Amino acid sequence: MKRITTRLVLILALMATPALADEDCVVPMTDWQPREAVMTLAAEQGWVLRRIRIDDGCYEVIGRDAAGRAIEVKVNPATLAVVEMEFEDGDDEDHEEEHEKTDD
Repeated sequence: MKRITTRLVLILALMATPALADEDCVVPMTDWQPREAVMTLAAEQGWVLRRIRIDDGCYEVIGRDAAGRAIEVKVNPATLAVVEMEFEDGDDEDHEEEHEKTDD
């Protein structure tokens, strides 16, 4: 019986692992920072905002970085940590940068 339980736990843990690797932000709305905080973050980073929207439970910032490149940045709504950043550097090639999620 113990052997079956151990195997079952292992199987369930492996099935749940892919869900942890996605880029969704799972944060209750009560813990979200206001949009003004995202605008402050963008200003501190030198980003020029065109739009802030919600995508996959994250804030998504669309605009330009300090170098003038088009960017799309996913931001954790509670911690304002960058979850993912995509930018175009003008050579018709999109670049993507992923940041590790940190649980606080």
